[in-house]
Amino acid sequence: MDQVMKSTTFLILSWLLVGLNAANPSPPNIIIIVADDLGWNDVGFHGSTQIPTPNIDALAYSGVILNNYYVQPICTPSRSALMTGKHPIHTGLQDFTIGGPHPYGLSLDETLLPAHLSQNGYVSHHVGKWHLGFFQKEYTPTHRGFESHFGYWTGRIDYYDHTSLEKPGYWGYDMRRNMSVARDAYGKYTTDLFTEEAVHVITQHNTSAPLFLYLAHLAVHSANPYAPLQAPAEVVKKFSYIENEHRRKFAGMLWKLDESVGAVVGALKEKNMLDNSIILFTTDNGGPAEGFNQNAASNWPLRGVKSGLWEGGVRGAGFIWSPLLKRPGRVYNSMMHITDILPTLVSAAGGNSQALGSIDGMDMWNSLVNDKISPRIEFLINIDPMLGGAAIRVGDWKLVYRPMGSDLRWNGWYGPSGRNETAKETKLENIFYQILESPAADAVKTVIPKAFKNILETRKAAEVLCGPVPSDATKSCQDPTSPCLFHIPTDPCEYHDLSEDHSDIMNVLHGFLEKYNATAVPPRNKPFDKAANPKYWGYTWTNWRDYPSPIGLKMEENLDLEVQHVDGVY
Repeated sequence: MDQVMKSTTFLILSWLLVGLNAANPSPPNIIIIVADDLGWNDVGFHGSTQIPTPNIDALAYSGVILNNYYVQPICTPSRSALMTGKHPIHTGLQDFTIGGPHPYGLSLDETLLPAHLSQNGYVSHHVGKWHLGFFQKEYTPTHRGFESHFGYWTGRIDYYDHTSLEKPGYWGYDMRRNMSVARDAYGKYTTDLFTEEAVHVITQHNTSAPLFLYLAHLAVHSANPYAPLQAPAEVVKKFSYIENEHRRKFAGMLWKLDESVGAVVGALKEKNMLDNSIILFTTDNGGPAEGFNQNAASNWPLRGVKSGLWEGGVRGAGFIWSPLLKRPGRVYNSMMHITDILPTLVSAAGGNSQALGSIDGMDMWNSLVNDKISPRIEFLINIDPMLGGAAIRVGDWKLVYRPMGSDLRWNGWYGPSGRNETAKETKLENIFYQILESPAADAVKTVIPKAFKNILETRKAAEVLCGPVPSDATKSCQDPTSPCLFHIPTDPCEYHDLSEDHSDIMNVLHGFLEKYNATAVPPRNKPFDKAANPKYWGYTWTNWRDYPSPIGLKMEENLDLEVQHVDGVY
């Protein structure tokens, strides 16, 4: 009788534990993949067939494509917004990027995403680009919440020798494993290095704790100016049908990025982690097209390029993938901003997004999972006091002025469209075949068997088409006293300024802009520091302010003084 009671008690406790685990599932693994400088039209899921991106597309078509999603116009501001949930006007990073010799970074007063996730037991690893400051070690990834970092601290590096040339002409090696210089990486293609490291992080992960992996690729950013577009020759050869040499090399860079996505998804499947994972894929800004930054991205049909406030500079290519999403394989047209990622993922991890303090981001998790309307009705694109430009979205309307600052060269529309290709590799049936046979699709089908049943409909729904640029298209929006107004749903390519017809709407948007401007903090920008020059540190970029001023710099300064004295300056 006692044995029967013990057995019955054991069964009841087992059932209770099963029910408890079902009610409190393990937090999902979170993987953020950031593609650097990826244009709106560089991904297949927006309609181009010129450069197949089968693994990226497989995730997009089996997840939720974020079609009304906005990022910042340039790198450091976007990454700061991603990591803090705050708009860059509230962190002082609204103007340009943090250069290698600049002695500042994202404020140490800010709590970053990995620190928030650690409260729910996450183990966080960073692979790839940082670009949020490194002049002192406290500003580097392993001192900001990440348990490990393999990657680089500056804004760009050579894909093979991993050197970074930064203004005003400083050059040095930049590849780190945690705080140590990773000399063993020299000569190896950067995208492959980051892929291997990301796969290693996944395969070595102890699944008793949830994983947060922040994979921030160099691709498809330009390398140093003397060799900007780099990919293995055998990969570039795949795209011999692309006549433009720069676009052909770009295609090779993008192909390697796509391969990386497939390898990461495959590793999650092999580790039995994919069925409880969230993968968020995003660009950091619009693409540098037509030679901007010596690159060959495409934002077609959107207007403008990286660094600008036109749609081509800030409307981001992105999606979220997870088995936790209801009705996967859809396009989400509600408004979302890059600051929303932090509270959304904190919520998905089981945290309280309402306890994050004063941030600008909104918790989108319930809206994304259940395909509900976004809680967001407006967002600031940017206010840059250094360039004198600003833009804001409120509802369907966008107000913008001086979208490229004083630069008038990049106010146009830049392709290629990728819609009129004739090579067999670009035929839609071949594109779909590559998608369905990709490593990412193979992995996805193990957890979402019917993931690709609506692939053609999803593709069409994600495409933005505007027609030819009309002869009466608005040429520029340079006057801050008379900004342009665009109705984005009907004019996503910003052809026609409607400000003269809608003074009432202009007043509303002006009011929102003034409200944001009243809360802005001054830019943290500082002049470059000569002591940062890698030539003083073994031609390596380092956290130079943690060390005494280099002897070589003092000698040069003394020599300069002697020369000035001899020349009669004194």
